[in-house]
Amino acid sequence: MNIPSELKYTKDHEWVRVEGDTAIVGITDFAQGELGDIVYVEVETLDETLDKDEVFGTVEAVKTVSDLFLPISGEIIAFNESLEDEPEKVNTDPYGDGWIIKVKISDSSEIESLLSDADYKELVGA
Repeated sequence: MNIPSELKYTKDHEWVRVEGDTAIVGITDFAQGELGDIVYVEVETLDETLDKDEVFGTVEAVKTVSDLFLPISGEIIAFNESLEDEPEKVNTDPYGDGWIIKVKISDSSEIESLLSDADYKELVGA
């Protein structure tokens, strides 16, 4: 299982890469493995400002649909539109081409409350 050390994580299995005042968000390798084959990614919150832990979209797999929770407060400024045609990128490259949204960070102090790679490994028993 791949858990990159440069990322931050949530208990809901999202990952966060901070680049300046923007956060790139996706789901972890563990999450995509648990969900199985991803067939659809829906984000209807583009250009909306949401609070931490609010639902920003859903990921649909063959067996289930899972809500996606925003790891930090902010405005959703981009959706990875390539996922509309190739949702399987979330399975094949969850930390790269399978990113889901970009968020303009409202409160950078919230980043400190996210899990480190070591904390996340402990959470999932890796």
